[in-house]
Amino acid sequence: MQKPSVAELRPVVHPPGVKDRRSGEHWGGRLYMREVSLRVTRHLVTTRVTPNQLTYVMTVAGVLAAPALLVPGIPGALLGVLMVQLYLLLDCVDGEVARWKKQFSLGGVYLDRVGAYLCDAAVLVGFGLRAADLWGGGRVDWLWAFLGTLAALGAVLIKAETDLVGVARHQGGLPPVKEAASEPRSSGLALARRAAAAIKFHRLVLGIEASLLILVLAVADTVRDDLFFSRLGVAVLAGIALLQTLLHLVSILASSRLR
Repeated sequence: MQKPSVAELRPVVHPPGVKDRRSGEHWGGRLYMREVSLRVTRHLVTTRVTPNQLTYVMTVAGVLAAPALLVPGIPGALLGVLMVQLYLLLDCVDGEVARWKKQFSLGGVYLDRVGAYLCDAAVLVGFGLRAADLWGGGRVDWLWAFLGTLAALGAVLIKAETDLVGVARHQGGLPPVKEAASEPRSSGLALARRAAAAIKFHRLVLGIEASLLILVLAVADTVRDDLFFSRLGVAVLAGIALLQTLLHLVSILASSRLR
């Protein structure tokens, strides 16, 4: 079977709306990864590789970010970024292969969400263990590992709060939520929500953004020759995750998404 060209692939695997999804498409996908993924997808659509198999590999890549971050110094941070970027690439490719081959399934959607949960959690747990200085030769400070795990829990809960809206509506016999329903009914909460969306501080607890932050902090730690900046980063991410978990829950309850 002849491989399709990128021009032939694009209208099929990138139909209108794919790059414009407010909550479904990461900025990295829109900015650069969708162009890279097209080149990978064209080599896979003529093989027996299935979308679900790609999703499994995607999940493994995301989880491997945790042990990668345990490598000391800048090399470990670079490895973490590499694993997360591989995760993002495969997250694009699995859907593209599914559209070309018309192999869609609820199992694939479910596995994709599981992969997103695990990648975010792995990066933050790995960051906490990195800040605890497991291989430094001195006393391991488990406080940072705890804070990293706390940040991971918050990141997972934020995703769960969103996904559980769909579960609640389905069990209540309601149709999927519309975008307008996500706006809080209170003008004050709506303003706060728009301010948070503009600042986007909450995105720092997502795996892709967190991995890039970890790399920046690793460079700063190398200059300072200690783990001060990484430990500060873990504490900040734990605070953001806990605050965002609470704010997101309040935002959902104050909107019309459960009505």
